[in-house]
Amino acid sequence: MFPRLLRALLLVGAAAFLLVCTWPQAFGLHNSWVVAHLVSFRAIAVIGAVVGLVLLGLLRFIRPLRPTLGMAVVLLALFGVANVGILASRGFTASTAQVSTEAGVSSVTVLSWNTLGDVPGAAVIADLAVAQNADVVTLPETTEETGILIAEGMREAGRPMWVHTLAFDRVSKARSTTVLISPDLGDYVVSNAAGSGPPGNTNVLPTVVAEPTDGSGPTIVAVHAVSPIQYEMSNWRSDLDWLATQCQGDSVIMAGDFNATLDHMAGRAGGGTGAVLGNCVDAALSAGAASVGTWPTSIPALLGSPIDHVMVTPNWQVATLRVIETLDDAGSDHRPIVTTLTPAP
Repeated sequence: MFPRLLRALLLVGAAAFLLVCTWPQAFGLHNSWVVAHLVSFRAIAVIGAVVGLVLLGLLRFIRPLRPTLGMAVVLLALFGVANVGILASRGFTASTAQVSTEAGVSSVTVLSWNTLGDVPGAAVIADLAVAQNADVVTLPETTEETGILIAEGMREAGRPMWVHTLAFDRVSKARSTTVLISPDLGDYVVSNAAGSGPPGNTNVLPTVVAEPTDGSGPTIVAVHAVSPIQYEMSNWRSDLDWLATQCQGDSVIMAGDFNATLDHMAGRAGGGTGAVLGNCVDAALSAGAASVGTWPTSIPALLGSPIDHVMVTPNWQVATLRVIETLDDAGSDHRPIVTTLTPAP
């Protein structure tokens, strides 16, 4: 009797654990420590399930364990299939085109890259921005000095940019965020406070909110939320809540390091078709590329965590989107993401 009860308890516990790891939103655990990390790497979880199935297959000859192993195989198989389905629904394509950019339609190309404290260097960043014809470049962990050097390099290539930076301090380069904006979009001014924490900013790492001086262009938000390490969990949740409030306007483009996947943003949509954070939709999800990992560069993109995003209000549609994998050896642990947006019909 006792072995049967113990086996049942083990299987129920395993089923509950796998269910939470598959869809923690259903239990309100998607923003909890440990669970938030586990759900960040769904592709690796699928590989783990496959390895588990192989190991269980090798143990199937142990007669007393056959009933338990059989149920464990079913649970792991369901876990793997469910996660593959979620990844497939979000999209594995690193480069895609959703709509054609019609002649005469004004488009905006947004490039975002967490530079790990200026590590790739101004020349590499400027060359990338010029090659992508970027109109907006959001650069978490990038100082004002490097931002100016990038702008100078882009100007020499025929693409001048205005530089806006917020820094909480100069102790760490991670405490600076820089955004470059093309003069073609008009004049912009930083409208949020330099001090950390709501209502003016994210808590630990700075986010830049730039608004057009004439009110005619999109509000541009260069994002850097803190990572969900154990002693920053409350700040991380607060950062995501605050970022959701920044995407309530009529025309907003948010880009940067959110340190969060789509799973972590559950419950923060403000309404509207496809909204995931405030009123914003995720450009990668719209383009079918939301399962392509942007961090870390030490593992293949299809195994990584998609924590860098471009978010836009419904007045924008995604023309193209790409996670850039050719600069994995440039020094940053994040991959750049670039998207071209056009006004929605």
